[in-house]
Amino acid sequence: MLLHTNKGFLYSVKSILRNPGKTAREFIDGKRVSHYKPMLLAFLLSGISAFISFKVVGLTEVLQDLYAQQHVNSALMNDYMAFVRSYNSFIMLALIPFFAFFTRLVFRKWGHNYYEHVVMNAYIISFYNLVTIFLVYPVLYLLKGNIKVFGLVTELVLFLIVPILIWFFKAFYADKPLKSIIGKVILTFLLVLLVLVILVFIAIVVLAVFMKHKHTH
Repeated sequence: MLLHTNKGFLYSVKSILRNPGKTAREFIDGKRVSHYKPMLLAFLLSGISAFISFKVVGLTEVLQDLYAQQHVNSALMNDYMAFVRSYNSFIMLALIPFFAFFTRLVFRKWGHNYYEHVVMNAYIISFYNLVTIFLVYPVLYLLKGNIKVFGLVTELVLFLIVPILIWFFKAFYADKPLKSIIGKVILTFLLVLLVLVILVFIAIVVLAVFMKHKHTH
């Protein structure tokens, strides 16, 4: 049983590295025998990514030093920003249902339901984690002595999301024109970004009111 499970995990990882969009399409079309369950795979890869981030790269400590040098307004905000960057793999995992809502909304005319979009986003997050584990973290590990460049790389990594999405959906919807894929991906990205910015703004306002109230008592 364990051997079969390991084979499924390794097979899925190898397939995702080759072509995440095609892998997701195969799973949704019913070719599931050799594949690991998408949400479980995303969870495991997020756990591996978070472990490497925390124990090997030391992302939290390096980013806390960086934000301290940049004179971030408060220790609480410093810790918050470092936590979000360090554990973004688990944060993105938790947001899969949220991302699926927007990809379903934008791609709704192309014929897949919400559950299928949850599966798609699980594969997207899995691929993102694999890129982070095999490409980004080794680079960050080598840059630990140069905090400014280290911080710049952590910011640039976020820009990988758009090309990953374009590649994924072009492979998933192989019969659709690339121009349509790019347009829908950009729209999805902007919608998600807008909603996240609004939510973060609300969280900051609530936090500021809470801190002000705390200091007045």
